Amino acid sequence: MSESDVTPDGVRGRRPDREAVTGVAAGRSRRRRRRGEQPVVPEAEFSSYSSYYGLPVLNPPVWKPLDIAGYLFLGGLAGASSVLAAGAAATGRPALARTARTGAAGAVSLSLAALVHDLGRPARFLHMLRVAKVTSPMSVGSWLLAGYGPLAGAAALSDWTGRARPAGAAATAGAAVLGPAVAAYTAVLLSDTAVPSWHEGHRELPFVFTGSGASAAAGLGLLATPTGQAGPARRLALLGGALELGATRLMRHRMGLAAEPYAQGRAGRLMRAAEALTTTGALLAGAAGVAAASGRGTGGVRAAGVARAVRAAGVPRTVRALGAARGARTGGGGVPGALRTARTAGAVARRMGVPAAVRAARAAGAVPSTRGTGLARAARPLAAAAGTALLAGSAALRFGVFHAGVASAEDPRYTVVPQRERLRAAERAEQPERAEQPERAEPPGEAEQPGQVGEA
Repeated sequence: MSESDVTPDGVRGRRPDREAVTGVAAGRSRRRRRRGEQPVVPEAEFSSYSSYYGLPVLNPPVWKPLDIAGYLFLGGLAGASSVLAAGAAATGRPALARTARTGAAGAVSLSLAALVHDLGRPARFLHMLRVAKVTSPMSVGSWLLAGYGPLAGAAALSDWTGRARPAGAAATAGAAVLGPAVAAYTAVLLSDTAVPSWHEGHRELPFVFTGSGASAAAGLGLLATPTGQAGPARRLALLGGALELGATRLMRHRMGLAAEPYAQGRAGRLMRAAEALTTTGALLAGAAGVAAASGRGTGGVRAAGVARAVRAAGVPRTVRALGAARGARTGGGGVPGALRTARTAGAVARRMGVPAAVRAARAAGAVPSTRGTGLARAARPLAAAAGTALLAGSAALRFGVFHAGVASAEDPRYTVVPQRERLRAAERAEQPERAEQPERAEPPGEAEQPGQVGEA
């Protein structure tokens, strides 16, 4: 031996100070190995420094706010508008259907432009279509946009040109099928990242974005559609606003610490503005519906009944005018155009001395009476104000969610503290399991093995 030798008097050259003490002699007790995450560094105080070595725990998103937050808003507007367009076309509201189809095509075009601008080159978007991976939200979203965009464009083009009506109807239906996924997939895309304020809200964020998209589509319909055909848009405003506000509150309640960025700084201001604007827009949409219902008996157009009355009175000129009113109503001219034409027909009949036709026109609403017209005239300004508020509220929510995610990635507290809370919760869950399991008895020594004493 180089350092020590065994002699009759003992071990020569022994160095007790260099011998390691292990096991029970070192004061360690035998215990079961823990499962799950284990801390490898002491707890840090985040008030004194930002992170280890001055580097962030997470790299914050490098996306441009205007491009990506605008892309989130326009995608929701496009998808919900396609659903609204299909419903309006099915219920015989051509003006609302045209508004929704045009809004869907324009919004998806602008959203793709914003996405490509953030990517830097159009070829990068095309590269994402080289692979179809159902487990990747980005891959699924790329294919959704690639299929939805042409359908929305074809539906709007057919409506405006009046050509290929069957193909336009099929494109409208196809866009409506893909519309909800287009409106919600961006929430899944954000939740699939490691950004705390996005990932922690993965259960509710798709519902928040779907409600926000419905509110935006309803706002566009109220802003650009005559009051008489905007009934589905008003109902969608109430439904979308309730879903957006309810899901947002539930998400922030369940997120815990990661919900703080939604109430602080720029993100907090945007979220508060979104809540106020959406609530105001929904209330104004309901008020516009009440105003429109009050004037429906005096301002509604029933051109067919008036035409039969004046035809019986033998007034060909008025019949032609009311026929034009009927064509304006069914051909996409909208209720205001038909109402103006019917009023002209009523005036012609009045000048020609046909009291019966005048009375029939007034009963049908072509010649409005003075009852209820004040509240009915307020329906259009209320609808326009509601549409503006809903669009602005939806945009503010998308920008607020974006900035909240960036703020949570820049502060390591939102990443590390929830991880430690999960570790402590796992340890508390394991303690009852260890208490229930009895300690294993040590195996008997060789001298106590059965049979050895008798053999000796």
